[in-house]
Amino acid sequence: MNMKVNLAGVELKNPVMTASGTFGSGAEYSEFVDLNKLGAVVTKGVAHVPWSGNDTPRIAEIHSGMMNAIGLQNPGIDVFCERDIPYLQQFDTKVIVNVCGHAPEEYLAVVERLAEEPIDMMEINISCPNVNANFLAFGQDPRHVEELTAQIKKIAKQPVIMKLTPNVTDIAEIARAAEAGGADGVSLINTLTGMKIDVKRRTFALANKTGGVSGPCVKPIAVRMVYQVAQAVKIPIIGMGGIQNAEDALEFIMAGATAVSVGTANFTNPYATVEIIEGLERYMKENGVEDIRELIGIVK
Repeated sequence: MNMKVNLAGVELKNPVMTASGTFGSGAEYSEFVDLNKLGAVVTKGVAHVPWSGNDTPRIAEIHSGMMNAIGLQNPGIDVFCERDIPYLQQFDTKVIVNVCGHAPEEYLAVVERLAEEPIDMMEINISCPNVNANFLAFGQDPRHVEELTAQIKKIAKQPVIMKLTPNVTDIAEIARAAEAGGADGVSLINTLTGMKIDVKRRTFALANKTGGVSGPCVKPIAVRMVYQVAQAVKIPIIGMGGIQNAEDALEFIMAGATAVSVGTANFTNPYATVEIIEGLERYMKENGVEDIRELIGIVK
């Protein structure tokens, strides 16, 4: 029985990875999860300099999910390269570094810095607000997506995955723009924009007013978007959005995802990723599936 998948030329031992921002860089989860069992660890977003993030409160619980407005707090690329990459090198898993920025030159500085580092891929967070376009997210304009992807591909030494925001009219158009810019793959979805009001305090639940909605409540939207993108592009897709168990992961795979990322589930069940891998193995045995790749995009 084969669980291996090929993601933009990188072979993963299985299709299950962590979602950026929900797993740190692995160290805090290592007492619960054997990182060697994961297909890949996707790190928290890293910028060219440290970011302090948004004011608190920055997390709120909602029905069937959560909201966050962390603001991509991170220690910056220098600390990340000195501390986090060596830690992850101890494990037999692929390392995907999530990159964030407020302007093209900020992304490019991180990509250039990572060129000689022992990582396997980069995931570019284009849901970041673009200071050069009145803080519209990079990923909401197909022209910006194509241009930024092309700029990154010129200097990147590792495969480049563009992480797509769902806060757009037509996600297939954005995915095609990433492919046209030379992306080696796309990952989707990032969080949906939402708001929660604290009626007792008569104010916003999050200091930022709005935040990213994630968890089981977004899964049907995410599966639909992965399916749409799978019909629109030829590059591989990493699917994510509310995956709690193997059945959820299989929905994304059958919709066209080569691999899946598990995010919010890590907060309620730190064993989620390994349980999903074991669940996929059980499904394959019970249903006579010899190779997990037989299931990718099986729903037409």
